[in-house]
Amino acid sequence: MSFPIAISSTSGSGDAVRTTCPYCGVGCGVRASARPDGGHDIAGDEQHPANFGRLCVKGSALGETIGLEGRLLHPKMRERASGALRDVSWDEAIDAVAGGFRRIVDEHGPDAVALYVSGQLLTEDYYVANKLMKGYVGSANIDTNSRLCMSSSVAGHKRAFGEDVVPVCYEDLELADLVVLVGSNTAWCHPILFQRIVKIKEARPDMKVVVIDPRYTATCEMADLHLPLSAGSDVRLFNGLLSFLAEHGAIDAQFVDAHTNGFAQALAAASEGEVSGTTAAFDLAQCAKACKVDPHDLLEFYRLFARTERVVTVYSQGVNQSSAGTDKVNSIINCHLLTGRIGKPGMGPFSFTGQPNAMGGREVGGLANTLAAHLELDDAMHRELVQQFWGAPVIASRAGLKAVELFEAIEEGRVKAVWIMGTNPVVSLPDGDQAKRALARCELVVSSDIVERTDTNAFAHVLLPALGWGEKDGTVTNSERRISRQRAFLPAPGEARADWQIICDVAKRMGYAGFEFASQQEIFDEHARLSAWRNGESESQSHSQHGDSVRRAFNLAGLVGLGSDGYSSLQPVQWPVRANNNMASDTAGDTTAPGTARLFDDRRFSHADGRARFIATPPRAPANAPDDDYPLTLNTGRVRDQWHTMTRTGRSEKLAGHVTEAFVDMHPQDALLCGVREGDLARVSSRWGAMVARVQYGGGMPRGSVFVPIHWNDQVASDARVGAVVNPSVDPVSGEPEFKHTPVRVDKFHVAWHGFSLSRRAPVLDGVTYWTRVQGTQFVRYELAGRNPPGEEGDRGAWARALFGVDDAHADWLEYEDRAAGVYRAVHVVDDRIENCVFLSARPDLPAREWLASLFAKGKLDDADRIGVLSGQSIGKGADTGPTICSCFGVGRNTICTAIREHGLKSAADITACLKAGGNCGSCVPELKKLLVDTELARLNAA
Repeated sequence: MSFPIAISSTSGSGDAVRTTCPYCGVGCGVRASARPDGGHDIAGDEQHPANFGRLCVKGSALGETIGLEGRLLHPKMRERASGALRDVSWDEAIDAVAGGFRRIVDEHGPDAVALYVSGQLLTEDYYVANKLMKGYVGSANIDTNSRLCMSSSVAGHKRAFGEDVVPVCYEDLELADLVVLVGSNTAWCHPILFQRIVKIKEARPDMKVVVIDPRYTATCEMADLHLPLSAGSDVRLFNGLLSFLAEHGAIDAQFVDAHTNGFAQALAAASEGEVSGTTAAFDLAQCAKACKVDPHDLLEFYRLFARTERVVTVYSQGVNQSSAGTDKVNSIINCHLLTGRIGKPGMGPFSFTGQPNAMGGREVGGLANTLAAHLELDDAMHRELVQQFWGAPVIASRAGLKAVELFEAIEEGRVKAVWIMGTNPVVSLPDGDQAKRALARCELVVSSDIVERTDTNAFAHVLLPALGWGEKDGTVTNSERRISRQRAFLPAPGEARADWQIICDVAKRMGYAGFEFASQQEIFDEHARLSAWRNGESESQSHSQHGDSVRRAFNLAGLVGLGSDGYSSLQPVQWPVRANNNMASDTAGDTTAPGTARLFDDRRFSHADGRARFIATPPRAPANAPDDDYPLTLNTGRVRDQWHTMTRTGRSEKLAGHVTEAFVDMHPQDALLCGVREGDLARVSSRWGAMVARVQYGGGMPRGSVFVPIHWNDQVASDARVGAVVNPSVDPVSGEPEFKHTPVRVDKFHVAWHGFSLSRRAPVLDGVTYWTRVQGTQFVRYELAGRNPPGEEGDRGAWARALFGVDDAHADWLEYEDRAAGVYRAVHVVDDRIENCVFLSARPDLPAREWLASLFAKGKLDDADRIGVLSGQSIGKGADTGPTICSCFGVGRNTICTAIREHGLKSAADITACLKAGGNCGSCVPELKKLLVDTELARLNAA
């Protein structure tokens, strides 16, 4: 059991509101405190058990992202003839949605409509959306963007355990003697959990960390062993581990015999064949060759796993996002079942969730093939149970369309209306141009969103303004099954409404009863009651299906009947919260519930016989293999300081400074063969689409693979949607797409000039072939390139003035041009303040942007600024801080390198003590270590 922690909803400085971060699945607690100027200070919640006060750089920058610029504030409808959007009343918008859906259902049946929702929704929103579609419309055509990141884990858990449950908790990371990180750049994607691992390793140096990842990422910096396996070979590697453990007797035979089924079949599949009815002997050298890892390193890992009792295996998108993702999950779980390393402190398989409420969506049946409360859509008894509880007129009788096949059905005309909530599928789906075609042909596209302009909203017929983080109120569930409250601390802007309210309004307008909720608390209470409804999971009942009840670990019986006060003050709690976990109150009057830290300590699982299942996972090749036309393998993922499609993080100057453009990370030898160099623009293309990105040599790519981040979209770049390139192959069990293995080619993207501009208003991009926008506090920055010389007859000055709309012949306009070198620079000053500047060159090696950007914060340019402005650098020492390395404290590369040289800094800790860099979330520490090495090498070369 976890220890109860008393947490007030408001405490700390002034009237700080305790809420939860809206980014990854770590689920960090946040304190939001109002400032006199109307802004809000954001800090970590020291009492929240997910983060104990720490926040990563994205969470720390939340205060920069809550403004109303670009917000969708009023319902809008698109004129069919002109395509223009017009403001409408809520009544008109609700009528359009409800009437459109009702007409299509009546004419074409319930499967002609669909909802596509998001892990950004709160559990209460998710619950009513699922209830509407499956219990009233009568179709299971509701899927979620969590299909794109976590559905393979869901499927793997259900196959192995009988239910989608994560058996471990964050504390297990600190109790483990071996942490295996598989397909997870934890340092960048889950930095708070990474720092917990780092801190415990510093305290216990004997603790071991193994990273299994094709790339050498920031996470590898603290690893004792890195296995750079070939992309897609995870099943072979863990099948090899299973065979090794069996061959060397590292088996918990009593656990396997008493509490599992299927071991012999799983071992036979792992050993890749049988000889005379006997499993073939394991060949480590063959396994190492198949995975393309050093056999000595593989043996070291296998031996380490075999002899270490307390092992936690963490896996994330590198495992899930695969056409064999479910088998990868089960191959990992098989190894923990064989050794009995599950249900005990410091051990177990651990899926790190991507989104803040992907887990909450899974609880309420947000996937097209599941029902609410961990009940199964393909089980008649389960369907009857849910329908009876809801009092619903119908219940969906078969699985709905999963994300990729849903958009295929939209393009084919089988689905004629889709309601998209809180997600941007034109950017995030694989084969993204297919999503564009589908929405363009769809009869009715509805979008609930907080941002008006997104790639997806360009296709919407009805736009519904939703509440965003800081405005909406409800619950989310993190990676360790911990339910936390998101609380509102901002007023509802414009006419924005909560998602649950919008859904209920549409449901009632369609004529459905059962949606008369007055608050999110009432929805949560119904959700909790359904979890306990006919749930045979209790101490007094059988652990199998019992009479007319269905045992499942998901149980919120202890949270039923909280009332508004109890719900308001609910502290973070891990499910199951059983009825005998009676709620208590602390001295502050806040609700305290102990919950359950880890599952399966009783060795009973959710299958009908109470046993876990080994799953046979014969290895198979990825759905699409590289060939002569597309010889490289594309891997996609996140960068450190951005989130999803940047609609929130893209608003923060602090976050924009780390990585400013989409890039393609390559091995230098591959780049040479493709005819590109670091700094060049390149086209990355596949059989499905193409995009343009800047080439970089990150140092972590193996030969034959390239990496492109997922965040850039048509709102911030001319052609950087990597989703357009990704193949649409999916896992046959989970339906999760293959984001980690698309055959691609890389070609030079030829341009005649490169440049950048900084301006207080967006420029007019005539004659620009390539651009990327970066938002600053008092300026907007564009990276630029073109195929034709800018300006008619090469008149760069006229072109630059038109770029910024400067038509005053007497404007304070400074410029420099070297036609032979292809260089042009111009600065526009208004009332002694810099207004615009543009720098062009025939080559991509342009001046640094950081010092020029800093001038926009100045009330007046001084003489030194004017002297240096056309050169792009200050004449003063140390003024150019360089590209941002530590976003938390705004410390640049040049500042760090200077401090290393001048103060003789020898470690990342020295840098932190001197400059604070690395002292908050720690996600930049690997980069600090690299700068130490780079600076020392530069000193030795100079000597």
